Amino acid sequence: MMKIAWGQGVWINPPVNSVEDSDHLLVTAAHESDFWRNTSYGFIHDSGHALVKDFSDGTAMEISFILDYVGQFDQAGVIVYSDNEHWIKAGVESADGFPQVGAVVTAINSDWSLAPVPHWMGKEVTIRASRAGNALTIRARCGDEDQLIRVAPIDPARSWRAGPHCASPVSTSLDIRFTGWVQGSADVTLH
Repeated sequence: MMKIAWGQGVWINPPVNSVEDSDHLLVTAAHESDFWRNTSYGFIHDSGHALVKDFSDGTAMEISFILDYVGQFDQAGVIVYSDNEHWIKAGVESADGFPQVGAVVTAINSDWSLAPVPHWMGKEVTIRASRAGNALTIRARCGDEDQLIRVAPIDPARSWRAGPHCASPVSTSLDIRFTGWVQGSADVTLH
């Protein structure tokens, strides 16, 4: 895996503040920021923060961050982005009082999946997106725990970018410490 410098990315919706601190990137998300389209809630939010670069077929990208937030729907992780109607975000979101690992796959409309991971609180979490043909494999790591989160379809005819994302739909303040951004070869197996 090769390290990606924070300066190699381009912001989709710049955050309130972003500061490099040693190898880390400290990001302050805007209140009412999010990525979501239509399903169940009926609204469209295209205001989440994402720092992205090209994400070609046959590669994988990993985003690491410290899980230390508790506000309802506060979130951080990786986003794989084509346009405002076609994207996938995965990471840890605070929902219903617990940190929950999950993913949202959006092709015009969004879906959502979550699983509680309260034992990850206060630790470094790494989310991995691996692109191979028409599939995106999403994995999450924390300490010795490594789990498959989702295998999602991805349109290989589209141009995709990926990188760290965060959002704060409800909280008035969210600060995220991203600790790593790397890219390498795609996974050869699911398990």
